[in-house]
Amino acid sequence: MTTATLFLTACGSGSGGSGGTDASGVAAKSDEVPTTDVVSAEKKDDAAAGLLPAGTTHLTVAISVGGTPPGTTYLSDGTTVTGQDVDFTKAVAKVLGIKLTVEQASFEAILPALDSGKYDFGASNFGVTDERRKIIDFVTYINDGQGFAVRKDSKLAKVTDLTQLCGLNVATGAGTTFEATLEKNKHLCTDAGKKAYQVQTYGESSAIWSSVQQGRSDVVMYTINGLRYAVAHQPGLKFLGEYHRLDVGFAFKKGTKLAPAFQAAVNRLIADGTYDKILKKWGTTGSAIKKSQISPPELKN
Repeated sequence: MTTATLFLTACGSGSGGSGGTDASGVAAKSDEVPTTDVVSAEKKDDAAAGLLPAGTTHLTVAISVGGTPPGTTYLSDGTTVTGQDVDFTKAVAKVLGIKLTVEQASFEAILPALDSGKYDFGASNFGVTDERRKIIDFVTYINDGQGFAVRKDSKLAKVTDLTQLCGLNVATGAGTTFEATLEKNKHLCTDAGKKAYQVQTYGESSAIWSSVQQGRSDVVMYTINGLRYAVAHQPGLKFLGEYHRLDVGFAFKKGTKLAPAFQAAVNRLIADGTYDKILKKWGTTGSAIKKSQISPPELKN
């Protein structure tokens, strides 16, 4: 079931907001969700808006609220959602001069619902993979990807091969590229004569972190930015580094006519400096891209 959700519209400079970053580009430690308004000053760009299909003035976007910044989370009022994807969605809407209806949905439900027209697009840190590109069109706005984290007392070091996970319990998000990667490669352990790792999926990131903190899981596979944020804000965790980089984009039904306008809008944000402000707010400057692309091939690294 989906429910209409409020976006954060304007919040001054945000007292206590962790908009700064440390030397590595990781969000500074703070118990507060960043609330700096970096979007409301954005103006409509007629050239970008002119690429929209005729008569387009209002779109419905599906967003999954995972619970942990820089991903989508709630403010203290319990109803207003905010996060990096939210800021990019609002900023693009302002460039295009369109209104948005926001629907909350589980992450794994959004992509299948695009084909039916239930939503016009999705904005929840969707990684661009070759498998997804068969049924989904993407417009990229950041580069994120896959990584791992463990408790500080773990002996597991940087993960460069999934066979390093053999015999362990691996926590991750349901319906994600992480789950797909893990399930696809479980055979690597049994092929090597080792016990396969177990994949534990959760619908909310808070449940993932509770699982590893409480010892039900040995390791977390998650977004690079999400892992860095969690390690910076939760004692007892350590980041094991990046495993696989992925472009991240707004997701649309295959064959959408909205993609050129969204691409132009993202490129406008990059050119006018709003793009950089959003990344700095959420401590994700390491995810910057130079230009937006429409459904590029999956990164291979």
